[in-house]
Amino acid sequence: MSSQKELYMRECSIEKNKASCNCTYEPCSRKGVCCECITYHWQLGELPACFFPNDVERTYDRSIDRFVETYQERGRWW
Repeated sequence: MSSQKELYMRECSIEKNKASCNCTYEPCSRKGVCCECITYHWQLGELPACFFPNDVERTYDRSIDRFVETYQERGRWW
């Protein structure tokens, strides 16, 4: 019998996630594994690449301040 936790777990679609990942950092071991990527960046006080437009992402400034600044300047870009 499945536990309650197992009922709500989803399979990670790594290849599908990689196709829409705009992270330019090579060799990132977390590409396509969004839950690991978000956890990693959040522990650093950052947001992952997918929270930023491509031109901002390429600066590697993934700070929350940069996210807010970009959002205030551009509004919702995604």
